[in-house]
Amino acid sequence: MYKLSILMAMLVLTGCASVAGEKFQPVSIQTIHENKEVSGIGCNLSNDAGNWFVTSPGSVMVHKSTGDLIIDCKKGSLAGNNTLVSKSNGAVWGNILLGGGIGYIVDRNTGAGFDYPNTTTVLMRETALGPVTPVPPQAAADSFKSTPLPAAQ
Repeated sequence: MYKLSILMAMLVLTGCASVAGEKFQPVSIQTIHENKEVSGIGCNLSNDAGNWFVTSPGSVMVHKSTGDLIIDCKKGSLAGNNTLVSKSNGAVWGNILLGGGIGYIVDRNTGAGFDYPNTTTVLMRETALGPVTPVPPQAAADSFKSTPLPAAQ
């Protein structure tokens, strides 16, 4: 009976992070240029579980994953990027020790056993191209007009 109780307890505890943990996590983004906070920068965040967008400074709810979270921010002539490394949280270790591999597999597949840093600062830099200036359609068409070649003699 004692062994059966221990086995039942292990089965109940299997998947701790999946049950107690969350599959989603808020991530806050701040953008800095020349030691000053810059607001209104659009940032794309992506991992193997999806893509999200946030305007800095701001927060967005991302789906946790074992894959790193790639952050790419751009506005005008400013661009910056950062990578947040996914790290296992304490609950996933409980699954490995108590529940064997089943709980770990569930946590790995759902992302519940992994976390990203809650906040990050993206350092912005001037791009070599500078801001893109739109060209009016007629000016673009005029630049492609051909001129006749001189006649061959």
